[in-house]
Amino acid sequence: MLKNYILIALRTIGKHRTFSFINIFGLAVAMSICMGIIMLVADQMMVDRHNPLAERIYRINSIPYYREEGNLPGNETATTTLPLKEELLTKYTGVEKAVRLMRGFGNSWMELEPGHDINIPVSGYFADPEVLEVFNHELLYGDASTALIEPYSVVLTKEAAEKLFKVENPVGESLKVGDLGTYKVTGVIKKTENRSHIISEAFASMATVKSLQAAKVLDGNLDNWNNHSKGWVYVVLEEGKTIEAILPHLTKINQAHFGDLPADTGVEVKYVAQNLLDILPGRMINNPIGPFMPWFLIYFLSGIAGIVLITSCFNFTNLSIARSLTRAREIGVRKVTGAMRWQLFTQFISESVVIALFALVFAIALIYALRPFIEDLAFARFLKWNLSANYIVYGIFLVLAVVVGIVAGLFPAVVLSGFQPIKVLKNMNNTRLMSKVGLRKALLVIQFSLSMIFILTVIVLYNQLNLFLHNDNGFTTENKLIVPANSTSLTALKTELEKESNITSVSIVSHVPLTGIGYGQDIKLSADEKDWRNINYYAVDEDYLHNMNIKLVAGKFYSNELNTSNANFVVLNEEAVKSFQLGTPMDAIGKTILFRRDSTERQVIGVVKDYFYEFFGDRISPMALMYNPEEFNQLQIVYTGDFKQASATVEKVWTSINPGIKVDVRDFEAELGELFQIIFGTLLRVISFVAFLAIVISCLGLLGMATYTIETKKKEIAIRKILGTSNGSLVFNLSKGYVIILLLAILISVPAAYFMNNFWLQNLAYHVNVDFVTISIGILVLIFFGLFTVGSQTIQAIRINPVDNLKND
Repeated sequence: MLKNYILIALRTIGKHRTFSFINIFGLAVAMSICMGIIMLVADQMMVDRHNPLAERIYRINSIPYYREEGNLPGNETATTTLPLKEELLTKYTGVEKAVRLMRGFGNSWMELEPGHDINIPVSGYFADPEVLEVFNHELLYGDASTALIEPYSVVLTKEAAEKLFKVENPVGESLKVGDLGTYKVTGVIKKTENRSHIISEAFASMATVKSLQAAKVLDGNLDNWNNHSKGWVYVVLEEGKTIEAILPHLTKINQAHFGDLPADTGVEVKYVAQNLLDILPGRMINNPIGPFMPWFLIYFLSGIAGIVLITSCFNFTNLSIARSLTRAREIGVRKVTGAMRWQLFTQFISESVVIALFALVFAIALIYALRPFIEDLAFARFLKWNLSANYIVYGIFLVLAVVVGIVAGLFPAVVLSGFQPIKVLKNMNNTRLMSKVGLRKALLVIQFSLSMIFILTVIVLYNQLNLFLHNDNGFTTENKLIVPANSTSLTALKTELEKESNITSVSIVSHVPLTGIGYGQDIKLSADEKDWRNINYYAVDEDYLHNMNIKLVAGKFYSNELNTSNANFVVLNEEAVKSFQLGTPMDAIGKTILFRRDSTERQVIGVVKDYFYEFFGDRISPMALMYNPEEFNQLQIVYTGDFKQASATVEKVWTSINPGIKVDVRDFEAELGELFQIIFGTLLRVISFVAFLAIVISCLGLLGMATYTIETKKKEIAIRKILGTSNGSLVFNLSKGYVIILLLAILISVPAAYFMNNFWLQNLAYHVNVDFVTISIGILVLIFFGLFTVGSQTIQAIRINPVDNLKND
């Protein structure tokens, strides 16, 4: 019998090709989104699951409490105070091992042989020797028990070793890493399909850090209880111990090191534990050690997928009901010949499941087709979606398709199997398929309301992205190149580039503005001050202001005449003068600032006009421009002519100074544009795609309802045409109900979209507004798609010869 139902379903699909295509397409699109979410969750749930110690490993996170702000808690951070490791191991029981990881290693220029630099960035961390055992890293070469004990030793992944060295086994080779010294390769980690939330190409020995601190290359962090932002601490509990036994130890440590802080000053750090398996996916925290997928994002995406899937199921129901009049007599005949209601019900459910299975095939094909687009999104770049390697996911997909088929076909099956044979055989046009039409209208209102919210959000995101890209940031970005380079060759490159006719300005710097990346230092305005304050800074040379076209509002800037004395001075921005209460910009000139890291005093010689150096969405904060040649790492080059000619000039000069080394030339403006595209462009593409799907599915629902209405009013339309009613009047009468639906959706969605978008915009210091033009564009888009959908059916209906409708009746 089931075979017979499936054959009937296939014949029905073939007979009503357009109807079947709309249903299959709508379900396929909705199911593909749900399947994408399933794959996303499955991918994240695989991270760290291979680790045999996973249930015993905990990361110690920190929550800062700011005494000067009424002891209000800050956001939970994954980083913590690094001395916590030794405290737990030496003074308390229950912890078998502990591992520290500290940022600051990698992504620097590498030197394999003296005088031979390579421009290959390698990301990594300083780490304790236990990191290999705790995180289950198996070495292909080297001894894991000793690889990270000695200072200036480094363990590379197999991928990093292949990038840096031509030999199969690089153990024993030397590797100079920027200004961080020369390291000996002591191990190579095997390639593996296992996933860790710590994405790193290299681990350098933590023993190196003290040497770098003594040389003032790195800030002192290992023994500093006041710094909770530079590193991460993981602990492995002893067998049989639970985290509840360790939490009191953390409380005691907190009281020992922060309990005597003054009531109104300082920052107290409280510790919380997070199991390794709860990190990805996990709760939203600051300073994650790698790419992070919070649960709220999964819930958000799942909510969108659920909305799209439910509306698609409603559309299936609407279209099935609307087209069922063509099968009414079939149902009546089958009932007269002895078919039971449950048999008809099973048949219709089987048909909907078959359609859902067809949709499943199209959905899988759609996922493969969209995979390049999905993997190009910023949040998905570290995902590894391998369908062929995860057959459990296929099983989930199959169950999803069957459930969707049953849910979508349930109501039509109940309605159609309940037809009374006498009524449908006598006059099927008098059969009421659904008495509560208001429910269907309400569903359409909800669908179009959601579509309108998505449409307005897309427009707002687009406007915000344009604001970022075209805002006056306080400096020029046009005709400018960025060239990363080793500090030893920067000066020579600058000297030679300045001789070229199409190069107008060259500056040596440490950072590119608007990336949210920079250096930071603790400062005091005098030795008598009790607390240190933090200030961000860039290392720049004497040509920076001219190169960036930044305005000097007081004093002077660094110059060649000052030469080595430049290191004794500092230039502040206006916000720093204001925040540190130095008076007017002119009043600040000549005042001294004490810097904590190198215990030096620098005199303020100039104040520059505020410009955006952090991410544009943040307010401008205090900043210093400092002359620190040891921190220079890139050139900013202003050129005339076109990009290709300027790049060729840079490459020519580069080759003369760094022969055999590939140059990396980047367009300054394009780099900033790419940053904003990653953040807002990704969100814009996702929301645009969802908005498109919402509109399509809503229009399919509207199409179903319009089709149903026209099917039931064919006789009325024919009679009205015979009596002389104009085509315009017929179109108006058939469409006015749907216009009301669109207007209701607009009335509901516009206020909701306005408040929702204003809510997230308020988190940005500089943002666009949800104005009348934005709302008007959204309304016009919604009305266009809605009326186009209804019009396609009404115009088709009035063009049918009334004689044909009356004859068939």
